[in-house]
Amino acid sequence: MSKKAKEAEPPKKELKKGEKVEEAPKEAPKEAPAEEAKPEKPQKAPKPEKKKKKEKRIHTLYKLENDKVQRLRPVCERCGPGYFMADHGNRYTCGHCGFTRYKPAEK
Repeated sequence: MSKKAKEAEPPKKELKKGEKVEEAPKEAPKEAPAEEAKPEKPQKAPKPEKKKKKEKRIHTLYKLENDKVQRLRPVCERCGPGYFMADHGNRYTCGHCGFTRYKPAEK
């Protein structure tokens, strides 16, 4: 600080224990400017609720007949047993490796 700046400031008062600091009166809070009338935006139509898909359970991959288990979907040829292929209408696709096998065309 320069000498002139030190002279311009009032001397600081040292406080003793238990003495309170006198604060300068605070300025009144400034009032917010009056809000102008803004044109209202048109209300949008509410979005339709999305339907939740039912989760595929393990019982949808097997069928029990006469104490024998039959697999309803084919197993991936590359990945081996345990990797079922997804049914996509005209083809079967493995979700693990991406192998695709097309269904025979029906006439």
